[in-house]
Amino acid sequence: MDIEQLRIEIDRLDGELLRIFNERAALALKIGKIKKEKGLAVYDPNRERRIFEKMQAYNPGPLEDEAIVRLFERVIDESRRLERIRTKGI
Repeated sequence: MDIEQLRIEIDRLDGELLRIFNERAALALKIGKIKKEKGLAVYDPNRERRIFEKMQAYNPGPLEDEAIVRLFERVIDESRRLERIRTKGI
């Protein structure tokens, strides 16, 4: 495979990641609505810790576990931000 073919594959994966990130965000919004209705906090440190632990356990590499945690921290931060913004008026 040459560099152009590899870049095409990266572009394909980026599109898939974008779809998955948005699907995950939509689910987070649904959870945020339920949390708001039940008076639960948006931030759940125990849930986040379990996500990080699970993703590290599933990580086949080559990304290091610390990198996986950083990536998921960012995804979760954005989901939490979206929950706060979108559920304010609910």
